[in-house]
Amino acid sequence: MLNFAAPVALKLQIRQPSVAAVLQLLDEGATIPFIARYRKDKTGALDEVQIQQILDEANFQKEFTERKAFIEKTITEQGKMTDAIQESLNAATTLNELEDIYLPYKPKRKTKAQTARENGLEPLALLLLEQKNIDWSKEAEKYFNEKIKSIDEALQGARDIIAEMVNENAEVRAEMRKVFERKGAVTSAVVADKEKDAAKYKDYFNFSEPLSKIPGHRFLAIMRGFMEGMLKMEIAPADDEALMVIEKQFVRNANEASDHVKKAIKDAWRRLLQPGLESEFRMGLKTKADEEAINVFADNLRQLLLSSPLGSKRLLAIDPGYRTGCKVVCLDEQGTLLKTGLIYIHEPGKLYDAEHQIRSLVQLYQSNAIAVGDGTAGRETEQFIKKLNLGLPIFLVNEDGASIYSASEIAREEFPDQDITVRGAVSIGRRLMDPLAELVKIDPKSIGVGQYQHDVNQVRLKEKLDQTVVSCVNSVGVNLNTASKHLLSYVSGIGPSIAENIISFRNQNGKFTSRKQLTKVPRLGAKAFEQCAGFLRIKDGDEPLDSSSVHPEAYPVVAKMAADLKLDVKSLIGNESVVKNIDPKKYVSAEIGEHTLKDIIAELKKPGLDPRAEVQAFEFASIYAIEDVIPGMEVPGIVTNITKFGAFVDIGVKQDGLVHISEITNRYITDPGEVLKLNQKVKVKVLNVDLPRKRINLSIKQTEPAGTAAAPRKKPSFDTKPSPKQDEKPKTMEDALSMLRGKFKR
Repeated sequence: MLNFAAPVALKLQIRQPSVAAVLQLLDEGATIPFIARYRKDKTGALDEVQIQQILDEANFQKEFTERKAFIEKTITEQGKMTDAIQESLNAATTLNELEDIYLPYKPKRKTKAQTARENGLEPLALLLLEQKNIDWSKEAEKYFNEKIKSIDEALQGARDIIAEMVNENAEVRAEMRKVFERKGAVTSAVVADKEKDAAKYKDYFNFSEPLSKIPGHRFLAIMRGFMEGMLKMEIAPADDEALMVIEKQFVRNANEASDHVKKAIKDAWRRLLQPGLESEFRMGLKTKADEEAINVFADNLRQLLLSSPLGSKRLLAIDPGYRTGCKVVCLDEQGTLLKTGLIYIHEPGKLYDAEHQIRSLVQLYQSNAIAVGDGTAGRETEQFIKKLNLGLPIFLVNEDGASIYSASEIAREEFPDQDITVRGAVSIGRRLMDPLAELVKIDPKSIGVGQYQHDVNQVRLKEKLDQTVVSCVNSVGVNLNTASKHLLSYVSGIGPSIAENIISFRNQNGKFTSRKQLTKVPRLGAKAFEQCAGFLRIKDGDEPLDSSSVHPEAYPVVAKMAADLKLDVKSLIGNESVVKNIDPKKYVSAEIGEHTLKDIIAELKKPGLDPRAEVQAFEFASIYAIEDVIPGMEVPGIVTNITKFGAFVDIGVKQDGLVHISEITNRYITDPGEVLKLNQKVKVKVLNVDLPRKRINLSIKQTEPAGTAAAPRKKPSFDTKPSPKQDEKPKTMEDALSMLRGKFKR
């Protein structure tokens, strides 16, 4: 990979020595989080995004080089390589350009043109291209044989050859790509007799949008309808636009021969060029839309994984339910299951028992907080707990993916003797304590923060989401003595098998007291130790620095800093007033540079600092079902998903509402992520409620004074009173609910 440092540096506009250092480290087996965190001096402090870009571009350059070599070898073996072809191959910069040059020499199924050549019609085709004023009927008769017995057959065969020549002309294909890009449109229509079945694609029954402007999410929606057989789709410029460009290159006269050439061009366009380029552009649009959707998913996943944790607290967690009751579990500070229970809060005769059981469990297990799943019956369960006045914070916890975890092999392994409802309740509680540690056990696609995640390239999606999980886990750090094997497997340099060995070693030998003990774990060699050690934390161990992100390779320099200050290392850690006076330049060496030293000093000031803020409880308005939602209401909500076309907001009912991008802020934005973050608290106005389709349309900007813009860190005032402009709109939440029940007094 090191051979590609120069072209990668040129393409990404990154200094070549930095690119070379990254590629060298990757070749040596270093991971991206490790390079970004502990090899800044070599890379010039490149971040994870830049390092990933270098890796991706190097892989492309490798693929391009290998494909070019294959094409050169193939054409040479055919005895058709010329200086002009070699020059064109050397000048190519994209895979499409390479494939265009290779197309005439590429093995293919038998074509009309090949048959015509076998029938001896190639000289006639070449003569037609000269477009001379001769008697073409007489000329065609010269090519009669056992297979060609008429003038029409001869001329048709010649046109077939010309059509293939037009299609395989690299210059024509390059020009036609420009026409597609400038003039092409994506059009769709409903398949005949499918109007009823395709109702959800109604917006695309008679649709057209320029190829250059269609957003990814819209293209993916059309593609889904196309793949389901509900929509017809075409990607192309107008025929006359395309034909005009090709004719400029091939038509040189205005006679009978040029008419034949025009017919061949039209055939080449409709039968070969347009379908081929349509397929190419469809793939290109799909790839681009996939990447956009995958990036949206990855951004949302990152925000979700880095959600605020409650921390190590004793919890009572509840998985709500109606008929089957609410499963209750008690967890200790490490998330260990202590007790299970079942309460029924929707049967009046069992309310007293439910209340008694909750009070007893809270007292017996000294719970510090209560976690309630936000799924079915979640809001009602929350209200029941609030009425008990237990004096504990109550948190509604997002349940997305909890049921997937409950039925997974991971959950069966953790709780072989418990049913799925108990596992679900435990997952809800643990998710509140540490979202990152719990969510890594769930397939990211099941977490519910994606956009068209089932329509995109699944290999690429998994690759990107795995990268995101790895990045998040390593940016936070992992407690070596409490982490599950699933969390450990995402730590730099570890992986599933070594993670399992770490857990086995911990179970057999007790808690780790030093990072050095990792070297005794089977299959965890020197390279793996180098990669993982800095991301693993040991609290109250033998070595004070083991609880920080300072890498063991830098322990000697920290010891020297402490000695120079006449302190021991333990006294130096966290002593901000002393640490801030350390001059990093004084400790620069061949092994450790200024970038690394600045990181060490920052870590010594606040060792082991979790970058995530502590979670805060949230209060929804007094609405519990979509039937309670009335247009005009202004209510608090939480952003649960962000897409390119808007954001979804939980307002306390089962269905999240959509805030279209045009309703997010009073200023123009192209991406909801510019002003919104996952789990952000917002104030929204209800615009419309579609009960049959269970859809709620919301607005954020209509709750703000004109001219203001929503900001990610803004704390809205959760006044649940709407601001109606008409007398018939509700003036209070109580009015709204009364109106809904037919009791509103005009």
